[in-house]
Amino acid sequence: MAAPAQKITFAGFIITLTGAIFFSTKAIFVKLAFQQTGVDALTLLSLRMLFSLPFYLLAVWLVSRKENTQPLTNRQWILIILMGILGYYLSSLFDFIGLQYVSAGLERLILFLYPTFAVLINTFFFRTKLNRTQLIALLLAYLGIAIAYVGELNVDKTNPEFFYGSLMIFLCAVTYSIYLVGTGRLVPKVGVTRYTAYAMLAATAGIFIQFLLTRRIGDIPFSPSLVGYGTALAIIATVLPSFMMSNGMKTIGSNNVAIITSIGPVSTIAQAHFILGEPIFTEQVLGTALVMAGIVMIGWQTRYGAEQD
Repeated sequence: MAAPAQKITFAGFIITLTGAIFFSTKAIFVKLAFQQTGVDALTLLSLRMLFSLPFYLLAVWLVSRKENTQPLTNRQWILIILMGILGYYLSSLFDFIGLQYVSAGLERLILFLYPTFAVLINTFFFRTKLNRTQLIALLLAYLGIAIAYVGELNVDKTNPEFFYGSLMIFLCAVTYSIYLVGTGRLVPKVGVTRYTAYAMLAATAGIFIQFLLTRRIGDIPFSPSLVGYGTALAIIATVLPSFMMSNGMKTIGSNNVAIITSIGPVSTIAQAHFILGEPIFTEQVLGTALVMAGIVMIGWQTRYGAEQD
């Protein structure tokens, strides 16, 4: 008999919900930074990781002080580094580039397809079975994206880089789903905090290397505004929500976390409307509802299956 699904506690719910909302602020901070500082995507991403770095180094130090911690094998080291570089580093870079050309609301909707990509990766590469409920959920999610995308295209007709930006966000969702699939297979073996810290450090190293090869540190305009946005991206949109999500997965289970974080697109669209002045239109609302319905179906299906013999 499989282990029963974890119950949702009030504390676990609040921590997870807050983490999801904090994560949803990322696109808002990025768009504001682009508008007000004129900084490029790689520089802003490098600042985000620079200001996040001390927190992940602290996490590594705290983990290293624990007794009876099993050392990582060479294979685990390689996989963690690959997940950090190929998953989080590339997904973040694609995301920041795409946000230069598409709205924050559309970015979050496309990015929110990553659970469906994770299901497809598990189906085709790890031979897990795709049942009818999951198939319906996938169709709902992709139909929702199509409806919202057509509506966004009608609103943003004059943007010559719209399709390029959309492609970058799509690639972000694909690479992030690879990161999540790898995370799901590595975390039980190496631990959440250690995995997250090491993977983020690997991603940070990749971002710094690219920056040093293509930019000069002296060219960074360290204005108070840019430092402020870099700090907000690091603490509010990266460090705090990453540890909140880790805590949520530990206390209420990953499937409950997946369902609660469905608030992400709604939170981003609302913030984009009231802070950035982005319009809310019928196709966007309908598309968002369908995407969320698909993701919730996947989450509930997985949770229900976990309760079966």
